[in-house]
Amino acid sequence: MFEYEMHQMRAAELISEADNRRLIRQVRKARKEAARNARDRGEGRVDSHRGRFARAA
Repeated sequence: MFEYEMHQMRAAELISEADNRRLIRQVRKARKEAARNARDRGEGRVDSHRGRFARAA
């Protein structure tokens, strides 16, 4: 009986760990997609400093 209970506990731990990993993958995928959509819309961080400062004479 003890082995069965240990097996049940281990199975529950593995299922919980798999759920956590699945959630992490979904969050990473959503973040990547959001960043891609923001980049496609032209919104977001500006990397170019061109035209920011006046030219020296």
